[in-house]
Amino acid sequence: MPTGVGGEPLSGERRFELLVNSVHDYAIYMLDPHGIVTSWNPGVQRFKGYTAAEIIGQHFSRFYTDDDQRAGVPQRALSIASIEGKFEAEGWRVRKDGTRFWAHVIIDPIRDDAGKLIGFAKITRDVTERKQAQEALQQSEARFRLLVQGVIDYAIFMLDTTGHVTNWNSGAQRMKGYTAEEIIGEHFSRFYTAEDRAAGVPIKGLHTAEQTGKFETEGWRLRKDGTRFWASVVIDAIRDDNGRLVGFAKVTRDITERKLAQEALEETRAALFQAQKMEAVGQLTGGIAHDFNNLLQAIGGSLETIQRRLVTGRGDIEAYVTAARTSVDRAKTLTQRLLAFSRRQPLQPERTDLKTLVDGLRDLIERSVGEAIRVETRLAPGLWPIWADANQVEAALLNLAINARDAMPHGGQLTIQGVNIHLDAAAAASEAGVQPGDYTLLEVADTGTGMPPDVLDRAFEPFFTTKPLGQGTGLGLSQIYGFARQSGGYVRIDSDVGHGTSVKLYLPRSHEAEQLGSLPVEVPDQPQQPVPGTVLVVEDEPIVRMLLVEALREQGATVLEAEDGNEALTILNSPVGIDLLVTDVGLPGITGQRVAETARSLRPDLKVIFFTGYACNAVMDKELLAPHTRLLSKPVAIDQFLAQVNAMLCSG
Repeated sequence: MPTGVGGEPLSGERRFELLVNSVHDYAIYMLDPHGIVTSWNPGVQRFKGYTAAEIIGQHFSRFYTDDDQRAGVPQRALSIASIEGKFEAEGWRVRKDGTRFWAHVIIDPIRDDAGKLIGFAKITRDVTERKQAQEALQQSEARFRLLVQGVIDYAIFMLDTTGHVTNWNSGAQRMKGYTAEEIIGEHFSRFYTAEDRAAGVPIKGLHTAEQTGKFETEGWRLRKDGTRFWASVVIDAIRDDNGRLVGFAKVTRDITERKLAQEALEETRAALFQAQKMEAVGQLTGGIAHDFNNLLQAIGGSLETIQRRLVTGRGDIEAYVTAARTSVDRAKTLTQRLLAFSRRQPLQPERTDLKTLVDGLRDLIERSVGEAIRVETRLAPGLWPIWADANQVEAALLNLAINARDAMPHGGQLTIQGVNIHLDAAAAASEAGVQPGDYTLLEVADTGTGMPPDVLDRAFEPFFTTKPLGQGTGLGLSQIYGFARQSGGYVRIDSDVGHGTSVKLYLPRSHEAEQLGSLPVEVPDQPQQPVPGTVLVVEDEPIVRMLLVEALREQGATVLEAEDGNEALTILNSPVGIDLLVTDVGLPGITGQRVAETARSLRPDLKVIFFTGYACNAVMDKELLAPHTRLLSKPVAIDQFLAQVNAMLCSG
């Protein structure tokens, strides 16, 4: 038991007094029934600045502001405490020096054993710092609300954990057309297209944000009026202090104009690229015409000799048959390369073997530069594959070859080199935006006139050319520069007047494993023993159709023929049995692919051989490579065609 001076025990009242006087963070004092201060602890003196001698006997209303005193707040507080048993409030109070502090106040009535009111106990705490923090937070929240509501170029709103909209800013209303009253409480998936909703895109976005903290994407979204806009979307997960998910913040921006501008830029770029390819093809026409005339001469002369010897009864025509077939094979190779180079196709990077590409393009390069220029290739053993658009690499090589030819009007040497190279951080830093790593260096060098420094400085500028009017667009090197940069590499030109020019293409190494594409199946050179069956041949070129039909009939097949898609569909709709459909892809009107699609809907197990006069890759798609389907490029040897027919009929 606590004791006082001399070791005598303290009374309960004395212990309570010591307790109250030891409290410094709370003002604890008593009032009589009229509000006169009757006690005063050190905490009150600390808060309010008055000593006990200065304040005991004074009315407690002096601690209130003038406005509160005029409004009768002190008296009302005592009245409420006496009637309800307690009064609790917060408000401004005044210190002795006139300064204010924000106080949390509790007033309890004190009654004797008979229930008579004998005074009040008053506890006050200075919570000014808390008040200031709350006000600062409220001001911050108010400013944030004003900020969010003031943003009109972004839709900023919140979702609950299930994806329902809980608030809506003016930018969202402007962008999507819904007022807050129309959309709060609705699920945010209503902004997505039907295709995206069916694919579960909205829910996947929320799951990703919940798992990783953030989801970011672009895609089509819907306005209230049903129109679409291209949106940049960010969804952030919102969690409380305990890490519990409480909702999502969603920010959307309409970037339709940017997307349309990008698409227009891509279309322009593709058109420029196509124009460059066609310009290169134009440069080739002289050499191509020369080669084709030679091939036609060989074929025509062989056929005339064969005809003459058949009429005169002389034998020995095998050599001329071989000569004609050899010329046809050469013409086929030349045509396919020209078609593959000049066609329009989507531009996309892929694993590309430079050695195969350069070797395959060498004939075209030699024809384009002429006999006065010697072409030499020096490709290092084990040359790394690159990650680039093969079609663009071909275009770049041919364009550089033509530039080199023009720089060597009296002949010279064109050298194409390929080596592996690793760029360290220091070497990569010399070219803005280039990353350290493995590259394949493809160099095209000539022994021509070279470029003076002022021309070299402008070599990559679009439309800059030193060629006479009508002999160049000035887009070649700028296209090569853009292609190299887009591929993650870069290009450099070294040139010395009178000693030639070297263009170095640094293209990133491909680390993708080699994959074999879905190519037409190889067929034997010699036909097998034919298998009886019924074949429908659809070909709009009469002579080609005649040759195919006669060859099939000679081998014992039953043959039906049609000159166009309409006639073919009439036969396919008849009850006649058909084992194999042979059709040209490029039929007038109803295409061969459409004929095959209809045929498969009527006869699901029907086998199909497609013929095309275009480059295989230009027409190859999922339909053409479906099961029990083959694709052959014209011209094809009759023996190869028959072997393919037999192989398919034998496959069951």
